[in-house]
Formats: sequence, structure tokens, C-alpha cells
Amino acid sequence: MRRYINQLKENEKVTEVFMISDKQLRPNKNGNLYLQFNLSDKTGLISGRIWNITDAAHYDFENGDYVHAEGTTQRFNGVIQFIGKSLVKVEAGSIDPTEFVRFQTIDIPKAQTRLREILRTIAEPSLRNLADCFMIDDRFVDHFSKAPAGIKLHHAYPGGLLEHSLQMMETALRIADLYPVLNRDLLVIGAFLHDIGKIKELGYANEMFYTDQGQLLGHPFLGVEILYEKIAEAEKLAGEPFDAELMMLLKHMLISHHGTYENQSSKLPMTLEAVTLHFIDSIDSKIAEFRKYMLDDPNTGNVWTNYIPGIDRKLYKGKLTAVN
Repeated sequence: MRRYINQLKENEKVTEVFMISDKQLRPNKNGNLYLQFNLSDKTGLISGRIWNITDAAHYDFENGDYVHAEGTTQRFNGVIQFIGKSLVKVEAGSIDPTEFVRFQTIDIPKAQTRLREILRTIAEPSLRNLADCFMIDDRFVDHFSKAPAGIKLHHAYPGGLLEHSLQMMETALRIADLYPVLNRDLLVIGAFLHDIGKIKELGYANEMFYTDQGQLLGHPFLGVEILYEKIAEAEKLAGEPFDAELMMLLKHMLISHHGTYENQSSKLPMTLEAVTLHFIDSIDSKIAEFRKYMLDDPNTGNVWTNYIPGIDRKLYKGKLTAVN
């Protein structure tokens, strides 16, 4: 019977197949090499180490490969980690991939249908035409529907970008109803477009990773590039120039949606729609991130998670907290 990651206890011998990711060969303070990596299955993720690597060629598998792992678990800083004895690549053809999908993926066709429904409610002609240019591009729709929205923190799974963007659009609709001062059409299409650069920023064929242009440029800049291309197509389709102010406002929303310079935003949000977009993005990403911390927590029998350094706190799962 398979031993899943969320079942592993401290000081336990492990002999099991996992997916490997974030593999890095590093020197310790004495100059000796060790292998750092993550192992995952559908129930969670555990960080691992193999100390004193003498022949790196033995570990020539890639991120996203399946490996047969032998070793033991130990607790370090309150978190269980894997100390490996050996990692051996396993051919993907012998593996059931559903055992390694860590999150329940969304119903992509259903989400695509809802996405189109919302975009069809846009009344402003230039924005509606722009939305059409995106949605008639099958290649874009395919990438947009398969890409993750992140690598580790939120919506870090295939379809995550579609799920995150659609959830933001749904939230935008409700907020626009409550605050008529907002430009509803601009807010909705801004929610749709804010992360489109991630289809170029992130690679996701097997393992999720940052592409070279993702590392060097980032998704806001790449998103503006994609926006320029589609605006040019919209102008050809409409037979007239795209509204210059709308173009400026859209670009501003894409480059400011991170909200602060500390969060690598090129500009601070300076319009009502850009400010609102930033907070919608923050709400959706934080809920997904904190839910992930709860799901990944190895303390399945405890109402509290381990201390999480990245957010400087524990999280209360509680008897009534639904994290599934």
C-alpha cells in the first residue's frame, strides 16, 4: 500500500515513489556538495536533502520526473523533512499521474464557458472587441487555461491561472455592483488580463518553473507586450484605432496590480479601477495561499499548523474550518 506524504511521521523509514522538483546541487560551508530538492504527491510536499554528493551524474533526472526515494524523515525547525539515501528515476509510463496532482483541478471547459459569458457582458465596444480578439485565439486560450498562476504560493497547478483570473472577474462583478463609481467594464477586463504575462513567465510542461524571460522581465511587462499585440489585432478587426485612454488605463492596471514597490510593482495604482484590481488580486491570492498552507501542513491531527516562517505565524485550521 502506498505511503503518502501527509502520512509520514518523524524518524520513519521511507521507500516510495514521488515527483521531484526544485532540485539544486549546493556546496555546504566546507565545500562539500549536497542535493536539495522537494518531493511531492497528491497529498502534499516535503523538502529533502542528500548529503555528501560524490557523483552528481547519479542524479541526472529533471524537475518534474518521478523518482524512487529511499531515506528517513526527521524534524527540523518544527517541520518534517526527508533525508535521502538514494533517488532513482522511474519512467513516467509506469506511473499513475493522478497520484501526483496535488490539488483538485478546476473543470476547465466549464470555466472557459463562464469566462466567455462574463466577457460578453462588456458593453464598451473597444474593450469588447479586445476581449473577442483574445478569445478567438485558440493558442492563447489553450495556454491561458493550462498555465499555473504561481510556482509555490497560490494557484500553483495547471489551470491555476484560469481559476485565479475567473475568480477575480466574479469578484469584480460583485464589487462593481456595490460601487457604481467604478468602471465595470474596465475592472472586469483588467481582472481577465492582469496576469496574462504568466503564460510566458512560467513553464509548466512537467514541472513548474520560471522561464528565462520570466526571470529577466516578469509577467507585468510580458503582459503589456501581449496586450500590444492584441490591441493591434483589435484595430484591424474594428478598422479604427483603439481608444488611446483605454489603452493607457489597461497598461496601468497591468503594471500596477502588485500594489506596492516592495511587491515589485512598477507603478503604484493611481485609478479607482487599478486600486480595486490590486485588492481583488490580493484577496484571492491570499485566500488560496493560506488554504495551501493548511492543506500542506503535516499536523493532520492538530487544529494548528506548524509555525510558517513566510507569514510569521501559525494558522488555526479548527474543527469547523473547511480546507478540503
